[in-house]
Amino acid sequence: MEKHTDQVLALVEGRQAVKINGGSQRCEVSPADVSDVELLDAYSRAVVTVVEAVGPAVVSIVIDKPIPRRGMEMTGAGSGVIIAPDGYILTNSHVVHGAKRLEATLTNGDSFAATLVGEDPASDLAVIRVNTSGLPYAMLGDSDSLRVGQLVIAIGNPLGFQSTVSTGVISALGRSMRSQSGRLIENIIQTDVPLNPGNSGGPLVDSRGKVIGINTAIIIVAQGISFSIPVNTAKWVVSQLLTQGRVRRSYLGIVGNQRPVDPRRARLYNLDNKNVVEVVATEQSGPAEKAGLSKGDLIVAINGNPVASVDDLHRFLSKWPIGDTVTLAVVRGKERLEFQVVPVEADNR
Repeated sequence: MEKHTDQVLALVEGRQAVKINGGSQRCEVSPADVSDVELLDAYSRAVVTVVEAVGPAVVSIVIDKPIPRRGMEMTGAGSGVIIAPDGYILTNSHVVHGAKRLEATLTNGDSFAATLVGEDPASDLAVIRVNTSGLPYAMLGDSDSLRVGQLVIAIGNPLGFQSTVSTGVISALGRSMRSQSGRLIENIIQTDVPLNPGNSGGPLVDSRGKVIGINTAIIIVAQGISFSIPVNTAKWVVSQLLTQGRVRRSYLGIVGNQRPVDPRRARLYNLDNKNVVEVVATEQSGPAEKAGLSKGDLIVAINGNPVASVDDLHRFLSKWPIGDTVTLAVVRGKERLEFQVVPVEADNR
């Protein structure tokens, strides 16, 4: 099990490609496939190439879960994407949360009982596993390099229809939304890709066949607004779930959004980063508020490390001992200030 975990982490972190028990197939688009796309039919051929490469790694997930206080069970469905050939599947927490039974079905019709490896409701991500090997799997990309207007493709199993494909573009980056647990998920990808509820947990893929997000939600009353969790967030969550069984987070008690730095202000304070994190709100009596931070502050560094996104804070705090003081460098108006903050462990429920 430890060997498999190390191999899966190598895949998630992009360090190497592996074969586990032989016969595995890595689902990605080769440079030759991309270069063969003809100009007049580039869009459709690019989509076809990606779907043929990544589609076999997308699964349908069926769950049975009890209904509290009613003594009944309900059956639900969602999607997931295989991220390692020995059966590790990435999906949404809300798809599998509280499930009494899990079953994953491949595009070829093979079905397998699945077990929950771990879930993180705070990011609406979960990892499940089927007890088999040699499965086709998708490669994880880099969501930090995404641009508004970029072509994206969603693959999933809405309402039980396997291998359903929809396309669109990235409409916005750095959005925030609340998970079903009520916690704010930050740095969300917004697209105009048409999604249905059964797409939850399925991959959002770029034109090179790399997974750049996990589809998580739609706005029912609006057309062309859907959201995905960036894959770089998913990589971090997966590594935590595989090594610790849960995600341990230090908590500052702020709601933050990424925003660009005014060039004049960047020169004035010798900032290398093009973006910073703006404090949108502070939790009452939380660590940040106790330290003196307030709404409108711009966080530019933590312990001397530049902060360009909320993910930068998450990455730093994930490795920082809970309860040890950190120094936040903040721009407030025309001043650059430093605050000593003592993070506490977040309640990830």
